[in-house]
Amino acid sequence: MASTALEACEWTVSALARYTPATISILLQVHDRLRCVAATGAWQVFSTVPPKAGSDNSGPTGGHDSASAPLGGTPDRMKAGLAPRRDLEWSIAGRVYASGEPATIADVTADPDHLPARPDVTTELCVPVPGPAGRPIGVLDLQWSGPVELARWQETAELLAGRLGARIAALGGPPAETRSEKLLRHAAAMTAAATEWDLMTAAITAARDVSALSAAVLLLTDGQEPRLGAPTGVPGALESRLRAELTEAGPAALGRLIAGAHRHGAAHTLGEAGHLPTEDYLPLARAGARTLVSVPVGPPDTGGVLLVADERLLRPDPTTINLMELLAGQAWTCLDRLRTLARLREQASSDPLTGLRHTGPFGQRIASATPGRTALLAIDVDGFKNVNDTYGHQAGDRLLVGLARALEGALRHGDELYRTGGDEFVAVIEVSRPEEAVRIAERLTEAARRTGRTISVGVALPHPGESPERTLLRADQALYAVKRHGRDGVRLAA
Repeated sequence: MASTALEACEWTVSALARYTPATISILLQVHDRLRCVAATGAWQVFSTVPPKAGSDNSGPTGGHDSASAPLGGTPDRMKAGLAPRRDLEWSIAGRVYASGEPATIADVTADPDHLPARPDVTTELCVPVPGPAGRPIGVLDLQWSGPVELARWQETAELLAGRLGARIAALGGPPAETRSEKLLRHAAAMTAAATEWDLMTAAITAARDVSALSAAVLLLTDGQEPRLGAPTGVPGALESRLRAELTEAGPAALGRLIAGAHRHGAAHTLGEAGHLPTEDYLPLARAGARTLVSVPVGPPDTGGVLLVADERLLRPDPTTINLMELLAGQAWTCLDRLRTLARLREQASSDPLTGLRHTGPFGQRIASATPGRTALLAIDVDGFKNVNDTYGHQAGDRLLVGLARALEGALRHGDELYRTGGDEFVAVIEVSRPEEAVRIAERLTEAARRTGRTISVGVALPHPGESPERTLLRADQALYAVKRHGRDGVRLAA
């Protein structure tokens, strides 16, 4: 008689509860989790568990006691004095779902996969709820705190689980994931994003999924020109056209979209035909967008705007707008955290005066030097001490900053320049032969002369089996040889 899958689960739990004092729960797969949809008799119910959780799917099955079964974190390992394996998240429900086999646990203390619903539980029975093709769509779990005839209850539980699975199939399958559940899942994915690109991809994916609209675009600014956020995978037709139109519209148009969203807040269309878009939204209309949700992201000067669109004429409900605002807030929190971490890493690895990387990153870089191809150019500013002594340290600092910019400009794309001391620099470059490294070093000396200063440069390429420290020492020795012979020159180490 149940009219929904949830109702069928609730009635099953209620019926069972009339005949046993067990703690009862039914978990169904909703997206990528097993979600508890009905339960009774527990102080604590685990809302979700990973469907593939468990040891190695070789745990106890119907009619077997876990105390004698070879689990992967089990009595055999315990007898050997080894800790249970925790390479996966564990639960008996997840194990039964993954294996499709029931589990009868006569002593839950011997099974590391047991998730206690009550502190006095001693025995557990878990059976799969079969789907149309026999593949589990969930599990029925019972836990007792006293003696119980497990064999008889297993027969009853399997019969009920089979009838429940058939009724759920007749009703169209397990319940769909709610939009709030989707938002929670996507929020976790955004929090776990390791890079700004990953975060933008996760935010765009979430916006499409939660809103049920077909396209999403993220416009961002970090105090510079507004730009389009990362595309996610292969965008759909509308999303591709939106990106093309916004790119052609240019930074000024993107800036107006961002400013408008922050000035007026979230906005959306009503899905009514015959109404012209405002000028700022013309690029989106030209791309074919007929439904649009616009939500500000972060502050106006460093944030942006989330645009979610569809070719269909739809009427987004207030809940959709609220969820998009929550999504935008979460995206900004994660983005701000990533940018803050990036700034801290940059400060930790960069020289605060010149902005060049310093000794820490340099040590990591030369550790990966390729024998015969990675050249180290040791650079020293000629007469720098006289500048400091004569004109003061501020003048010396200005000299170093100007010289650093000049040397960077003389290097090729991909070459790296480090400040390793007061007036000491090292360039790390990839070359095909030593003569190429010498030519680049000569370009550096010419760049220095154009600033009104001179430098001495020693060049060394690592030998096979030579340590990076030894290569740098040879470059320094070549540099000192240049100093002894009048400065303002280049020498290749022997």
